[in-house]
Amino acid sequence: MWEHLPPRIRLRGMPRPGERPAQELKQDFERFRDGLPRALESYILTTYGIDLTSAYGGLRVKSPFGKASGQLSLARHQVERDAAAGLGFVVLKTVIAQDKLGEQTMREWAIPETRMLVERIRARSGETGWTVTWKGRGWFDSFDAYLTLFDQALAAGQEAQMLVAPSVKYHLPTPGENFWKEDEYAFTTQALADVWKTHEGERAMPLEKDFSPTLAGSERAAQQAKILDWLRTVPRLVHRARPGRVLVGLKIFNALFEDDFQLRMLEAVEGAAPGEDRADFLIYANRLFDPAKEFEGKVGVAYGGPDLSDRNLAGLEKFLTTVDARPPQPARNRLPLSATGDIHSGRIAAEYLLRGASSFQMHTIFQLPDAEFAMRGGNKTDKALHHLLFHPQEGFLIWLLDLRQRFGWKSEQNVAETADWCADHWCEVASALGD
Repeated sequence: MWEHLPPRIRLRGMPRPGERPAQELKQDFERFRDGLPRALESYILTTYGIDLTSAYGGLRVKSPFGKASGQLSLARHQVERDAAAGLGFVVLKTVIAQDKLGEQTMREWAIPETRMLVERIRARSGETGWTVTWKGRGWFDSFDAYLTLFDQALAAGQEAQMLVAPSVKYHLPTPGENFWKEDEYAFTTQALADVWKTHEGERAMPLEKDFSPTLAGSERAAQQAKILDWLRTVPRLVHRARPGRVLVGLKIFNALFEDDFQLRMLEAVEGAAPGEDRADFLIYANRLFDPAKEFEGKVGVAYGGPDLSDRNLAGLEKFLTTVDARPPQPARNRLPLSATGDIHSGRIAAEYLLRGASSFQMHTIFQLPDAEFAMRGGNKTDKALHHLLFHPQEGFLIWLLDLRQRFGWKSEQNVAETADWCADHWCEVASALGD
């Protein structure tokens, strides 16, 4: 079982952006309690000089904040609501891959949600947070229905300049298997790419390969060597399905092994040779898994909360420290990073940014009780964005202004460029914030 080793670098205390921007943010936080400005990114750029433009999977997004794959992205109306609210991107519910005959080797992950439970959770550090528990796993309707959803979601997203990406669970061989169901990879990827092309033309399609947290409790994850083989093989099989037209993102899961194995997974993905064997971006890292917890008769469930962000931030710290300790590499090509895990405030998002993340995927925040938000009007997506961006102590904007002063970031630097700077200057970041 993994041990709790919290991250060294945290953003503690009150942000110090300067008196004038602090006052402006406080006023805007109150002013927008009944609704955010429609031209949100333009307003933020004009008022605060912050360019929210960023990147997901190497593709431009208007905002770094998006919705992670899950039960809140499995219907057209959910995507349309997120587009109207101003999210930067949405990752659809994970579909279970199939071959041309409709056979699915990972069928046991296609379980419908019967009930979701949003509850408080106490971390090992003593801090309290939120987690959502549910029994379901992946998409349980037909594959044709998923293609229809993808088509509808792309249309809704395109109108609002919101990127939409599919998430897929392909065949992963168990420790006792020595074969890959390549026809699942080919058929599913090609079908999704055909739908994408009708909306996006020749632009490459981002696709998340979901390494579900429930894999941590499965026999498929019984051997570390097998997991590393998954990470090395999956990009090639997806790329070959539609060469040059798919951007493969590996959504790394939190294994039950010690933290050093998380580092080995990151190194295996980053260290792959350029070409079809290498992923195009990373999503780090999926929820934790408790093999002893029971929910609705099922023993073993995934969970989130402060333990998750602690482990994820610490893991990225170790990885960046390891990379910086190596001899300089000519033109180092670091994979774009999308962060996920307990992102309930702009402060947490900024902590992921400092570790090189250019986008932030969230799920639990969209299910919190209304009492957790200051915004009076709008839906949960509106309320979440208001809290994430404008909160005068915990918001992303106030922390970006604070960090810009500390590190001398250029005013024209957007979020993606800032993420790159942080990853390239990790030693400087750690030195400045280590105390």
